[in-house]
Amino acid sequence: MIDRAFALLSTFDSDHRVQTLADLAHRSSIPRSSALRLARALVDAGALERLDDGRYTVGLRLLEIASLAPRGHGLRSVAMPFMEDLFQVTRQHVLLAVLDQEEALLVERLSALDASPVRYRVGGRLPLASTGVGLVLLAFAPPALQESVIDGYVPGQDDDFLRTPADLRRMLAEVRRGDFAVAHQDHPWPVSTAAAAVRDGDEVVAALSVVAPRTGFADAGYGPAVRAAARAVSRQLSADGVRPPG
Repeated sequence: MIDRAFALLSTFDSDHRVQTLADLAHRSSIPRSSALRLARALVDAGALERLDDGRYTVGLRLLEIASLAPRGHGLRSVAMPFMEDLFQVTRQHVLLAVLDQEEALLVERLSALDASPVRYRVGGRLPLASTGVGLVLLAFAPPALQESVIDGYVPGQDDDFLRTPADLRRMLAEVRRGDFAVAHQDHPWPVSTAAAAVRDGDEVVAALSVVAPRTGFADAGYGPAVRAAARAVSRQLSADGVRPPG
């Protein structure tokens, strides 16, 4: 029952924010009759909302519960003042992400109206091997996860700076030496990112980054700004005793 309910909820994403019952059944591979019973139960619980036209959306009860996640809201509340400072300095995209299984989960994003396009939304997932925050989190992830990602690494069209698993292994070693990563993408837009590790004591609990157009990126001073902000968040985490569970 729980697995099926989560399967139904997981059909919602940025491209499917409103769905019919037929959509829910098809995308979850759950028979229509069962999907209807689940949808009704989720509506009663507040996890889904049913619109006047019969379609379904995610309910506010999920937002209420998700706001209590310590690796989301707790970390975000500590990091937000420093992210706002970083945003004011850079006027680009500022991202905060945590490791969740084999992906990076975006906890918060601040974006200028005239900043370059970016694909990832708050609550969305980023690949570990081709994003700045992902590389930082992967570099300090458990060795088994690192080896799994390295062994299965196949560069995509936007991974122009990492062509082989050996390139990825070398990059992760460099990130561990400096708590810092720089990544580049040409598709769908030419952007670069500078990312730094956020620590609670000796443990890396998150990654902070700036995403900006590739043109002029090297001379814009984003790297030092991101590192300074990440260190400030790390100090505040330790001072406040806020320890997001790993």
